[in-house]
Amino acid sequence: MYRYVALLLLLVGCGGGRQADTTHTPIVKVTTAVAVEYQRDDFPALTTADDAVNLAFKISGRVVDIPVAKGVAVRRGEVVARLDSRDVEVQVEASKSAFREAQSRLDRARRLLAHSAISEQEVESLENALTQAQSAYDNALDMLSETRILAPFDGVVERTYVDAFERVSSGQAILRIVNPVSTTVGFTAPESLVNLLGLPTTRYSVEFDAWPGVAFSAVIKSFARTSSDALGFPVSLRLVDVDNTRYAISPGMTCIATVITPERDQEAVRLPLTAIYAPVGDKNYVWVVGADDRVSRREVVLGSPMGSDSVVVLRGVAAGERVVVAGVYHLREGERVRII
Repeated sequence: MYRYVALLLLLVGCGGGRQADTTHTPIVKVTTAVAVEYQRDDFPALTTADDAVNLAFKISGRVVDIPVAKGVAVRRGEVVARLDSRDVEVQVEASKSAFREAQSRLDRARRLLAHSAISEQEVESLENALTQAQSAYDNALDMLSETRILAPFDGVVERTYVDAFERVSSGQAILRIVNPVSTTVGFTAPESLVNLLGLPTTRYSVEFDAWPGVAFSAVIKSFARTSSDALGFPVSLRLVDVDNTRYAISPGMTCIATVITPERDQEAVRLPLTAIYAPVGDKNYVWVVGADDRVSRREVVLGSPMGSDSVVVLRGVAAGERVVVAGVYHLREGERVRII
């Protein structure tokens, strides 16, 4: 009887020991480090107007009418502001009369010249007088046309700077018109990226806050090679093949500009951010799983983020190695793990 009890206790004890070993073996999730062929950099960006202009009169005068207001759509050639033109109209009529009189005198002189009743010098003098009168008349007509401001393109009035009946000087801004449809995206790039912006291998895309998950193709439009304020280098992209009937992209919309360039470091790999282990100090580590399913801690050198959940590892991990991505803070050097 006692032998059976002892045997039963021995079996229970052995079974419990095996369960304990399984329980204390950490269960981890791993990923395989992948070589990075392209580097992805994301930048906060903003759409800007393709066409925008401040309009002004070329002559001084008193504003009599601004038939548009902020937010109003205008068509190309539409009158958006007028000056008091009465003084200019008087000048036009006076120069017109002087031109007609000069023309009449020249015609009469030419008839007299045909009968040798006048010298050629007198006719030449009258021809010069006619040229001067015509120039004055043309200038007066030009001044009359300058009493109106016409919209240079289809757009929207973004702002008006003066009110009706206010006196303005030549060149003073009257109103601003912008094109409501934008295909230009602007952002600021760091110095390390400037030399890569113009390369044919560099690719661009844009994702708007209004349409998450929709990537719009883009090409480089322009970029500055100098930075006066040391805050970065201004870059402009142009969106291509945008369905304007589906996506109404206008100036001032927030977005993320993505720049994809060939990876400069041939040893770089990509890992999830959850794989990075930083217990203390400024150093970063990962847990690498060996062929025997035991972990070893490796110090790594990090590069730039890739999107919102990955990072480039420049040194410390080779492509093809298995790296722990879940449970990194509960492991010990040389510990055997179970992989899921």
